[in-house]
Amino acid sequence: MTRALMQKIVLTLLMLFFSIVMIVPFLWMISTSFKTPAEVFHYPIRWIPADFHWEHHLKIWTGPNSFVHYYLNSLKVALLGTAGAVLLSALAAYGFARIEFKGRNALFLIYLSMMMVPPQVLFVPKFIMFDWAGIYNTHWALILPGMFTIFGVFMMRQFFLSVPYEISEAAFLDGAGHFRIFSRIILPMAKPSLATLAIIDFSWHWNDYENALVFLIDQDLFTVPLGLQNFILENNVDYNGMMAAATAGIIPMILVFLIGQKYIIEGVASSAVKG
Repeated sequence: MTRALMQKIVLTLLMLFFSIVMIVPFLWMISTSFKTPAEVFHYPIRWIPADFHWEHHLKIWTGPNSFVHYYLNSLKVALLGTAGAVLLSALAAYGFARIEFKGRNALFLIYLSMMMVPPQVLFVPKFIMFDWAGIYNTHWALILPGMFTIFGVFMMRQFFLSVPYEISEAAFLDGAGHFRIFSRIILPMAKPSLATLAIIDFSWHWNDYENALVFLIDQDLFTVPLGLQNFILENNVDYNGMMAAATAGIIPMILVFLIGQKYIIEGVASSAVKG
């Protein structure tokens, strides 16, 4: 018991150390956003400013390139993309996990192998296809591809495989079809996994920089990552403003994680039950 307790204490201390190492840059970023320019390079670091200066935060929300517009664009892309990704991933995963058809496993392996293709390789084909479809330089160029996520299908399939087949068989005997079983029985049981996928996918959409950089031209369409980069290029010596803009960019991610952290743990655990 003593040895097990010591191992637990050592592991806890190690995790605490690495947690502190990871959170220190974020604390410095938030602290710097409230400092004066002279305090940015003060050594040793003043973690708590002598006076809190809110003008840097006001600048990014009320300036000529207000972050309000970038936020609205990012929310539109992230919410629509996440809703579509969760729905389509659940439908595809149900087909791969609960419907028997010839070549199902082989098709799933081929589908899963697409995760090995670097997304940068697809930029040129996407550009040609989006230009042909008339959605280049629109938010649909970010929303529609984001609705198809291989990771989401894999994750939901792992959960659906863990659901006993006796439940589906009993529903079939009562006259239910696949769609009713999926919507009335399987989907309600998958709430933790669905919530986990929604949180992960929302984070990916919110932080997507490469696709927005390639497929968006008009500044009116810019999302938060592009808005942040644009702010840095225009204010490359305003370190306080940069930190204020970066702080504004991560606020939704912090809120989403705080709200859904229990679903992340529960959903990942339940999706790893059966391979």
